[in-house]
Amino acid sequence: MPRLALDLTDEELRAGLSACLAVPRWVEDVASRGPYGSLADLLTVAREAATPLTAAEVDQALASHPRIGERPSGSGASHALSRAEQRSSASDDPALAAALAAGNEAYERRFGRVFLIRATGRTRPEILVELHRRLRLDPAAELEVVAAELRDIALLRIRQVFGVPDAITAPSSEAAG
Repeated sequence: MPRLALDLTDEELRAGLSACLAVPRWVEDVASRGPYGSLADLLTVAREAATPLTAAEVDQALASHPRIGERPSGSGASHALSRAEQRSSASDDPALAAALAAGNEAYERRFGRVFLIRATGRTRPEILVELHRRLRLDPAAELEVVAAELRDIALLRIRQVFGVPDAITAPSSEAAG
């Protein structure tokens, strides 16, 4: 069962944070402000430190994220979290899988990066609708959306890694605001 960050060594905290958001500056900012007395305190600091993320930090974080609709194939905590997140919106519909693959390809051509969305709490059809909407955004607006999605994913992962293991839900407005 995950422990509260208060009970962790600095090394354990940093490793857990790295699995939540692979941005060294963010990990350093959050870890250096510990130890934390509660999960809520950790979430508050993590949210603040991830707002905003720079374009370079978005690229760093995306390097460890799989394409939506594809099974994450790596090992380690980050990949295990990605598998669980994508499983929550899984679909056996071949037409939907093909549409997601085509959308991923179009997105990568347009923006030069993998499409990222918080899959937890969303169905594959909802994700596809959002993918198509975001393909119409200008690059600066899309960068802001990706950074916000990364922050929301990180906050969800923190709840799972450092808090209650069944707390994989969409971020609340107070935590993800």
